[in-house]
Amino acid sequence: MTSTSYSFQRAAWRRLRKNKGAMFGLIVISLSVLVAIFAYFISPDSSPFANRIILEIGRQKPGHQQTFLKLKKEKNVSNPGFFAWLISGKEDKYYYVPILAYQLKNDSIIIQKYIDEDVSERQAFHTSQVDSKNPIVTKKFLLGTDTYGRDILSRLIVGVRVSLGVGMITVIISLTIGLLLGSLAGYFRGRTDDLIMWFMNVIWSIPTLLLVFAITLILGKGFWQVFVAVGLTMWVSVARLVRGQVMNARELEYVEATRALGFSHARTIIYHILPNIIGPVMVIAASNFASAIVIEAGLSFLGVGVQPPQPSWGLMIKENYNFIITQNPMLALAPGFAIMLLVLAFNLFGNGLRDALNVRGRI
Repeated sequence: MTSTSYSFQRAAWRRLRKNKGAMFGLIVISLSVLVAIFAYFISPDSSPFANRIILEIGRQKPGHQQTFLKLKKEKNVSNPGFFAWLISGKEDKYYYVPILAYQLKNDSIIIQKYIDEDVSERQAFHTSQVDSKNPIVTKKFLLGTDTYGRDILSRLIVGVRVSLGVGMITVIISLTIGLLLGSLAGYFRGRTDDLIMWFMNVIWSIPTLLLVFAITLILGKGFWQVFVAVGLTMWVSVARLVRGQVMNARELEYVEATRALGFSHARTIIYHILPNIIGPVMVIAASNFASAIVIEAGLSFLGVGVQPPQPSWGLMIKENYNFIITQNPMLALAPGFAIMLLVLAFNLFGNGLRDALNVRGRI
């Protein structure tokens, strides 16, 4: 790395740090990445997909507190390793039975099982059927529970993986295709440019959601399919930007020098042109990241994105949007606020990158 490029990066970082909006976005993004990585360690419900279903406590409001009896499952549940827990969570060893009261009597535990408001049932279990160390636990649901009694906060935390994952895969796919086609069109021009521009205009003319639907129908519904589908629809903006930047760069003196030295076209593009246009590409990548999060949420809301029981913010809104005008609007508002905050963070960070990397008029 040359001293000139190093000093430019330091100057860009100083300008970025002065932008409060960009730094707010960077902090939110960094925290989101940490939450996504350690989701199953952070979330109150560490079961796979935060899918601990307790129907009796469905649709409870934020701050609801409930006492449970930890009843052993019939099968033996093994403890996963550290990395398995990190990636997929760990299966519960116990059933969580909501109770109103309990009494220990000899070798039995007698409970009043909570069924519904003002409805309970008396049950008795042998002490060998419950957790020997801590049979009674009290849990607080900070954001309430959904229709199936699952913890909203836990599903929000685990759901951030889907939003960041679709953004990352989308950016990788869109940058790969966009950089390739855009650099070829801008560098070689002529018939190559005409052909690639015709193809880009065809893709550009198709509505994004319609194109995503078509690709999703071909690939099928699922976790990875929606990632690929969104990524294949967002490369055009990258390609158009790269084409314009390469067209300008190919006329500069350092590119003429590479031709005079006999460098190949591939080496000129990869090692000399693309590193000098990476700034605008990073800005549009941040914008595409935010757009991908919104598109994925829309697809999941329409039922063609991530499928249950995997938590997705768009899917959570779909499952609970009818409660917005009833007694518990937080069921749908919480994932909506999460989408808004993360998209805002990427847009603010992208705008800050644009200002920090744009050195024209600063010298």
